[in-house]
Amino acid sequence: MAEVVVVGPASWNQIVALDALPEPVPHMELARSSHETIGGTSAGKALHLVELGRDVLLHTVVGTDDVAGRITSRLRDAGVPLLLAVTDGASERHLNLMDPDGGRVSIYLSVPPEAPVGDARVRAEMASARAVVLDLSAHARAMIDDAAATGVPIWTDLHDYDGSSEFHRPFLAAASYVFLNADRIGDDPIPFLHAAVDGGALLAVCTLGARGAVAVDANHAVHTVAAVPVERIVDTNGAGDAFMAGVLAATLDGASTQVALRAGAAQAARALGSAHLSALLDEKETHPAGRRVTAS
Repeated sequence: MAEVVVVGPASWNQIVALDALPEPVPHMELARSSHETIGGTSAGKALHLVELGRDVLLHTVVGTDDVAGRITSRLRDAGVPLLLAVTDGASERHLNLMDPDGGRVSIYLSVPPEAPVGDARVRAEMASARAVVLDLSAHARAMIDDAAATGVPIWTDLHDYDGSSEFHRPFLAAASYVFLNADRIGDDPIPFLHAAVDGGALLAVCTLGARGAVAVDANHAVHTVAAVPVERIVDTNGAGDAFMAGVLAATLDGASTQVALRAGAAQAARALGSAHLSALLDEKETHPAGRRVTAS
């Protein structure tokens, strides 16, 4: 049985680096580089937890296409145990357009059809775990009640939650550990973090990119952590997942909030230094700069 069960998306991504994100008018762009790699927020968390030495199980949905084999083989090769829900059709694929400052436009090329949820093995794995991570997806959303019934602490990542999205609310209500980024929550995320604790969270964290992160603990104490300097940022994809994985792993070891946040910042720096979600992925599928992509 796994120590941490992660439920949510794994995808196959094409990453295209541009000088700037495209304007919404027809034109041509010259890419700086492009490569294909594993994506998906749950895949990222599972990879970083494995790197940190945790016993992890990733429960994710794949289709019956050839992309499913690429996703599963790369994750297994990196040491991530999988429990798959297989559905007839396409696996999840993204096209991520990236600028040099980490700005991203993520285009979903395909998503898997609805898959069965809540089989006996998943429930048993969650019940015996020390932590369950539920990431934003229809599949994970349908498993919230099963996860909550185990009594195991639920960790969730709300990403760019705006404070009102109906889809996000069940994740927020069920979670003991809440993470999000500052993209849409407003200039001051601290009131939202206090509200999350009032709603039952033991810890609420907002990542702030290059400014580090801010958190509110169960006693409503506010904590801040600086970002760990990175000599050369290779790619920002997966940094938030790495941060949460670092905090989770440290918390399981009994670390204080401040120590756990520093562990999260250190793990995020690991992601920033890799062209992939995690340094565990050593694939070499980069293509030379100069590939043309169009936007319209």
